[in-house]
Amino acid sequence: MALIFVLSAQPDLDSGLGAIDLVARKLAHLSIYLALTLAWFWALRPVTSPARALALAAGISFGYAISDEYHQSFVEGRHGNPVDVAIDTVGIILGSMLLRYDHRVRSALDGEEP
Repeated sequence: MALIFVLSAQPDLDSGLGAIDLVARKLAHLSIYLALTLAWFWALRPVTSPARALALAAGISFGYAISDEYHQSFVEGRHGNPVDVAIDTVGIILGSMLLRYDHRVRSALDGEEP
């Protein structure tokens, strides 16, 4: 979350590669929020049920996606973008689906063999 905050505080992340840069940044949004959801699930799983840990992980990640875009609205050269929240949400949903339906991912996070 600190890395997301630091990157969001940068006035310009454009590499000058045009469409490649745009696609790469959007894929980064999706991937980072997928990973954030997995990380929160892993952190919460020892203290609550798996279903509750998954719901909390997704909720925390979604809340952070919104707050990140709000934060960007205060950074010169940046603006909050609801489309980025939607892309982040896709990453959260994909992460949640992996946790819910792929026993290999759950086993790896629990430190077990699949």
